[in-house]
Amino acid sequence: MNKIRKGDEVVVLAGKDKNKRGVVIARVSDDKLLVEGINVVKKHQKPNPMKGEVGGVVDKVMPIHQSNVSLFDKETGKPSRVAIQVVDGKRVRVLKATGAQLAN
Repeated sequence: MNKIRKGDEVVVLAGKDKNKRGVVIARVSDDKLLVEGINVVKKHQKPNPMKGEVGGVVDKVMPIHQSNVSLFDKETGKPSRVAIQVVDGKRVRVLKATGAQLAN
């Protein structure tokens, strides 16, 4: 069970975008995430008339390692680690700072 999932709001803990918040767009691999507005780079793109793409310099979101992000706790306004507990026979994600359950 992944502790960070698509749609979660996260805070960046390390790197050039430290302390910025964003929403997880997708999981690229087991340990890499795409976060909206985080780790944005400029990419020189060739035009592709078959796909209808124009050339030029475009902004592209690059993956970030999941160890460099932490879930955002709305109650405290700070990042929080995540634990997995069994409640009523189901595995649920729980914030370590407040003990609040996360929606699955």
